Amino acid sequence: MNHLRIGTRLGLAFALVLSITLALAATAIWQLGALKAASESIVQNEQQRSKLASQWATNLRISWTKVSASMKSTDPALQAQMKKDVEQISADTAVVQKSLMALVDDDEGKALIAKVGEVRQRYTEVRRQLAERADRGESVYADVDALLLPVADNYQKALDAVAAHSQRVLDARQEELATATTRGQWLMAIGALLATLLGAGFAIFATRSITRPIHLAVQTAEAIGAGDLSSVIDAQGRDEAARLLHALATMRNNLAKIVAEVRESADSVATASHEIAHGNADLSARTEQQASALQQTAASMEQLNATVRQNADNATQANQLAAAASSVATEGGSMVGQVVQTMDGISESSRRITEIINVIDGIAFQTNILALNAAVEAARAGEQGRGFAVVAGEVRTLAQRSAEAAREIKTLIGTSVERVEAGNALVHQAGSKMDEVLASIRRVADIVGEISSASAEQSDGVSQVGDAVAQMDQATQQNAALVEESAAAAESLRTQARQLVEVVAVFRLANGAAPAAAPKAAPAAAKPSAAAKTIARPAPAKAAAPSAASTAAPRPPAASKPAPATTVAKATASDDDDWQTF
Repeated sequence: MNHLRIGTRLGLAFALVLSITLALAATAIWQLGALKAASESIVQNEQQRSKLASQWATNLRISWTKVSASMKSTDPALQAQMKKDVEQISADTAVVQKSLMALVDDDEGKALIAKVGEVRQRYTEVRRQLAERADRGESVYADVDALLLPVADNYQKALDAVAAHSQRVLDARQEELATATTRGQWLMAIGALLATLLGAGFAIFATRSITRPIHLAVQTAEAIGAGDLSSVIDAQGRDEAARLLHALATMRNNLAKIVAEVRESADSVATASHEIAHGNADLSARTEQQASALQQTAASMEQLNATVRQNADNATQANQLAAAASSVATEGGSMVGQVVQTMDGISESSRRITEIINVIDGIAFQTNILALNAAVEAARAGEQGRGFAVVAGEVRTLAQRSAEAAREIKTLIGTSVERVEAGNALVHQAGSKMDEVLASIRRVADIVGEISSASAEQSDGVSQVGDAVAQMDQATQQNAALVEESAAAAESLRTQARQLVEVVAVFRLANGAAPAAAPKAAPAAAKPSAAAKTIARPAPAKAAAPSAASTAAPRPPAASKPAPATTVAKATASDDDDWQTF
């Protein structure tokens, strides 16, 4: 809806109301047509059907009267006239039956009419039989009441059922007509109510869609006029009110952007002025600390000279000791190598003895087997082999004793071999340790050489420290002049920052943050003490050269003219580092 113009929106509202009115009129016309068709159906069909049913019943009564009179009369002329009338009534009844069958459109009615037709056919058949008997001169006076009257009664009952059914159908159709009339009235009432609700709702919606953006635009303009730039304008749509809100949102955003930039610049200037004041305090303290640092540096120079001379003497003694230790380690390595060779020979001899003992053990085992075989053969020889059996037993005993001795020697030799192998492993480990000792002694010699080189570098560092002391004296004089110029610039910058913050304090931005007041300069007591501790500690020889290079080129004095806000805002984070370089 907000994407439509106001004129289009109002036109749609009136078009909706007119459309609803036309829809109600069309519904009323359709309902009246339906009621008219239902009324015509009742008038034409149902009443005609009731009329035909009544005529059929009347024809039955007339036919019965004439048939009864004809059957009971003895006058031939009357009988002929009555017969002619009955036939005419029967023809009329057939036409009525056919017309009524055409008007009936329900199954029950058709079934009732079919039943009436069957009863009528039965009535006609009985009547024809009685008429033939009467024509032959027979008396049918008693048979009329006995035979034809029951059939006529059934015929009348069937017609009464058809008439009752027609009346029920007529009542149902009238009730349906009344129901349709009531339903049409309710539909018209509900349609009128819905039309009223839709028209009222659309009118309220269209009115609010026009008045809400205008009310929001008025509130936004009042808030901007009061200096509140924190409101958010939700401008949706493309109508005139939405275009007005878009324009107000653009104006508010641009104004908020300008105020935010001015506030940021004011905060940056205030921060910069605070940093400058803080830097002046640090600079003053550091100027005093540098003077004491020069005295500490001179004392450190004397200690450094004594340390360098002592390091040179220690390096010479360490070099001599390293050479002697290297010679001793070389001799020890040679002796350990000889011991390793000797232990390898002993191990080889032990393995050879073990092999010989194994051979002796095998020979003893074979001798025992041979003695056993000889004893068996002597036993077979009987008395002739008894002496030979004694000798074989002695040989077997000697073989067993030789085997036991060989096993004991083998056990002793095995234990000796294990000990020799353990000693050989220890000798090899001792050789490895001697190699490690020799490598360590060589590393010590290299370290002593490095210490000698470091002593030379320390000597160069002493001279560089002397140059640094001279440069520090020059920087101290420059810092004294810089302190005076920076103090004047800081005071001017602080005044301008305070005025700028007061100017933008009237506006409130979207984040709700108020502009910060110009900070007060805090005393710099902690940083100078830390700097004094750092300067008092003697620096290494390798770090002296970069320090001298960094202090050799002092910064020129700062101008007293305050810098623009954007430049100060970018340089705020590095101001403290710039002060420390002096």
